[in-house]
Amino acid sequence: MSEHARCLIIGSGPAGYTAAIYASRANLNPILYEGIQPGGQLTTTTEVENFPGYPEGITGQELMEDLRKQAMRFGADIRSGIATKADLSKAPYTITIDGEKEITADTLIISTGATAKYLGLPDEAKYAGMGVSACATCDGFFYRKKKVAVVGGGDTACEEALYLASLAEHVYLIVRKNYLRASKVMQERVMNAANITVLFEHNTVGLFGEDGVEGAHLVKRKGEPDEQMVDIAIDGFFLAIGHTPNSKIFADYLDLDEVGYILTEGASPRTKVPGVFAAGDVADPHYRQAITAAGSGCKAAIEAERYLGEHGL
Repeated sequence: MSEHARCLIIGSGPAGYTAAIYASRANLNPILYEGIQPGGQLTTTTEVENFPGYPEGITGQELMEDLRKQAMRFGADIRSGIATKADLSKAPYTITIDGEKEITADTLIISTGATAKYLGLPDEAKYAGMGVSACATCDGFFYRKKKVAVVGGGDTACEEALYLASLAEHVYLIVRKNYLRASKVMQERVMNAANITVLFEHNTVGLFGEDGVEGAHLVKRKGEPDEQMVDIAIDGFFLAIGHTPNSKIFADYLDLDEVGYILTEGASPRTKVPGVFAAGDVADPHYRQAITAAGSGCKAAIEAERYLGEHGL
């Protein structure tokens, strides 16, 4: 026999926990399943200094724990579990948790986030939170007047490099190919930046350092007769090779863009399915700032409350 919820939230992080706070205070009795990474990507960030209410800053782990406790204080039912299947063909909607438990819901808030793509190097895990990051806007501040590297050749990589260039002493943009995939205007901005060096035809094969990242091992023109090993001294290593939205189980029912982000109605969290809302990174790559993700979670909870009221649920 399946369990029923008026409001079911899939995924945690700033969007999910904030949705749970607002839904709880609206007496929607939300149930939240935290997903594969309780607290979301922010738990891998060391210091967060741009979230309101923390004048001395706070670690990402502590911030997420505070949001979780706040949601629980108002009665949110927060559980461990991963959504493995979805049926949004009719209301109430059915979500399968961990491949076995079914739960139906009058309203569904999807805040499953997006997973950053990594190169797959063992050193990326070794130096996680110690110089390796997938979010320049989250962690760039800590590299003021230092040397950093950004991996990638698209618009995102160029944007990250330019942002870091406004803070860091020098930025290396490590590009696997012999050209940038970014738009022409972004290419021009990067090439004209005095403190950005573009390393074309370079592949990262490792990182090194004692108590954190101190440099990167690169291979120039890998596999070619003139292949050359190159080491660069850096304090931070930023991945900008894309994210994968965690939206696969909803693909048969919701509209997704070419990357997999859930499409919503304008600036709202409403999807094409009535009563189903998307919040945070799974709906918009620009929500990677914790405060904007939290704001989208708030909007989703308000929309869920409105929907339930309009349908007498």
